[in-house]
Amino acid sequence: MRKVLFGVWILLSATAGWAQTAGRPDSVSGQRKPVKLSRKERRELAQKVAYDAKKTAAAVLSPKERELAEALYVDGVKYVILEDYTKALERLLRAYTLMPDNAAVNYKLAEANLLSGNLRDATNYAEAAVHLDARNPYYYLLLAQAQASQKQYDAATATYASLVQQVPNSGSYLFQLADLYIAQNKLPEALTTLDKAQAQFGALDEISFKKQQIYLRQNNLPLALKEGENLIASNPTEPRYVLAQAEMYAANNRLPDAQRAAEQALRLDPQSPQAHLVLADIYRQQKQQPEMEKHLRLALENPSLDVDQAMRILVGYLKQLPDPKVTPLALDLAAVTVRSHPQEAKAYSMAGDIQATAGKRREARDSYLHALRYDKSKYQLWQQLAVLDAELNQPDSLVRHTDQALEVFPNQAPLWFFNGVGYSLKHQPQRAVQALEHGRRLAAGSTDQQSQFDAQLGDVYNELKDYAKSDAAYDAALAADPTNYGVLNNYSYYLSLRGEKLDKAKEMSGRTVAKFPDNDTYLDTYAWILYKQKNYAGAKENLEHALKTTKDPSILEHYGDVLWQLGEHSGAVAAWQRARKAGPGTSPLLDRKIREQKLVE
Repeated sequence: MRKVLFGVWILLSATAGWAQTAGRPDSVSGQRKPVKLSRKERRELAQKVAYDAKKTAAAVLSPKERELAEALYVDGVKYVILEDYTKALERLLRAYTLMPDNAAVNYKLAEANLLSGNLRDATNYAEAAVHLDARNPYYYLLLAQAQASQKQYDAATATYASLVQQVPNSGSYLFQLADLYIAQNKLPEALTTLDKAQAQFGALDEISFKKQQIYLRQNNLPLALKEGENLIASNPTEPRYVLAQAEMYAANNRLPDAQRAAEQALRLDPQSPQAHLVLADIYRQQKQQPEMEKHLRLALENPSLDVDQAMRILVGYLKQLPDPKVTPLALDLAAVTVRSHPQEAKAYSMAGDIQATAGKRREARDSYLHALRYDKSKYQLWQQLAVLDAELNQPDSLVRHTDQALEVFPNQAPLWFFNGVGYSLKHQPQRAVQALEHGRRLAAGSTDQQSQFDAQLGDVYNELKDYAKSDAAYDAALAADPTNYGVLNNYSYYLSLRGEKLDKAKEMSGRTVAKFPDNDTYLDTYAWILYKQKNYAGAKENLEHALKTTKDPSILEHYGDVLWQLGEHSGAVAAWQRARKAGPGTSPLLDRKIREQKLVE
């Protein structure tokens, strides 16, 4: 392990800028919220400093003046520590008028300006501090930070290079200089700097690792592998270097070498999930499916595998669904991950996604419920749960779960939609209307969402026998989406039951049958409209077509009614009896029809 000679590290980041952690007696480490002086304050202070500095630049300070300057400096340092940069700058600038050539005063002015967000002045004062005392490493470091904060990366690099050259025993900063070169993609300069560090400190893991990363960026695989072997040789019991070597071999299709290194890592750490993942990838490339699956399971079974990495693996399988060849393995791996991370909402959520995509709706619903036990803040989980409750025709659960979700997300229109659907399925149309109308208002601006609300409101208002509102809702839904075949079917069916606007009903229903000529529900609706128009032969033809694929009791009952109207009375009674045996879903008059052996309307 390399000894750190100084406690200041400045790292370049492509997005975050620079951060400094300093361990010096007269400074404060960490980041601070910038506090800027007003323009007027800054101008007045600058004018006063320029005037006073001219008067005192060549003067020799009296003991009293020197004492005042030192007191002002100490006071300024105190206010820097307290993060009151306005007062700090006022004291330090007064000290500067007395001692403009004092390196420490210039340094503290640079620091106060930097922390208050005045980067240009910070750079100027830091440059002065370095000029006045070229042997103090902290002055260089502060200057480099000010330069990098202004994206002057070349200047910051030059400052680091000067630091290493001018300050005795500053070789440790070669590593930061190398990082700067790497961040700027100046890879040859970075390698030269690391060679200097190696000459000074000897063979260090950090040097080999940085060189390896540079060689990889240069696509120089032989040298990268050589550095990897150096790391392994100097750390024979450290599995991470062996794993890194295995990954490099695998990425470059040197599978036998990759397998050898991964198995070596596994001998060093039999519980290593990463080693199993590397081996799984090797066997995948070799098309050895059983071995690949074995090592993948072993990796995911290990609780030490980061849950986010497990999620990335499972996402890869989720994207392949519903491929029947992948489904069993995806379901198994999801279950394994849940067992190894039993309190992670992410694991249950991913399992639910895989199960839902694989058609395992009940299992998916249970997984989402488990996920919500550990994290109720994910809206998508609540929505997926609501969808499954609706698909599984679980109105009680649908209402309960959407009520819970709306406590967390009261402004999410889809939750109000499913809440309304739940109440509709529970035959509580008034509650359904309240939820749906509220959700529709929240969906203002989304034509698609409002169309869905209108479609549902058409059904609910029909149940309330508010036919004017029902028809208006259906018309609005169709205005937004003329090809909404569910609305076309329901609207036309309810019109037929009421015996109203039958020509319009026939036109709408005819469009659904033309699009889906074998859909028994749509055929039944169209037949019933024809029945209401006394076109019994046409109704019979459509119902017989529907009965080729269904034994729905309501369709059987309708078929019996049509046969009766056609004079086929025995066939009608037989159809009604078959409807009774088929189960619930018939009209309340069916028993009378069977008992009285005649059509009752």
